[in-house]
Amino acid sequence: MVLVVKKYKNYIFLGVAVLFSGFLFWTYNQRGAECANKDSCIKDLSGKAEENEKIGYFMGKKVSVPAELAQNTDVSKNVLGDSTTGADKHIYIDLTQQKLYAKENGITIYEFLISSGKWGRTPTGEFTTWIKLQSTRMKGGNPDLGTYYNLPNVPYTMYFYGSGIPKSRGYGIHGAYWHNNFGHPMSHGCINVSPENAKILYDWANPPATGYSTKVDSKNPGTPITIYGVAPPE
Repeated sequence: MVLVVKKYKNYIFLGVAVLFSGFLFWTYNQRGAECANKDSCIKDLSGKAEENEKIGYFMGKKVSVPAELAQNTDVSKNVLGDSTTGADKHIYIDLTQQKLYAKENGITIYEFLISSGKWGRTPTGEFTTWIKLQSTRMKGGNPDLGTYYNLPNVPYTMYFYGSGIPKSRGYGIHGAYWHNNFGHPMSHGCINVSPENAKILYDWANPPATGYSTKVDSKNPGTPITIYGVAPPE
């Protein structure tokens, strides 16, 4: 009887050890996945460009920052924006086809190629934009794995949340100047579009931009976003 009890005690101890190890592994991965842009995703919400920045890093390699993206333009004085708060606007993102569809009153207004997550998963579900930033810095990845990135003046960023994803995770739709491989997964979880298309979408989406940084509120709600499908293997 004593031997049987000792045997079960050993099994119980082993089971507890396995569960504890699993918990530590889960905790570590949760910490590592706190934010799509990790170190700096929402620390600076000013929306202003860093005018002296000319170099960024993507996957550990240097990339040039286009000069026009290092200029601060007061969009509140831009009368050419085409965002209309009265229209029923919705953004649909098809990960399988790597495409974004901007619909207004059920009609597709814009259709763009995108790049979704390759080194980090893009979440699926129902989301909404919560802030628009004319420019921001994104930083994260792991230098030891060759996935490090530090990118100033990421243009026309619209952060979103929903479907169990809090604002602190830092997922967004934004322009990407560091690659031109749209139509294929290329991000750490965000939705990449070309800078030109990012500006079109930024100007169209609600709420209308009122400055370098525009937060959603009860009078100016964000644009709903539906993300679906499965990204193709790369």
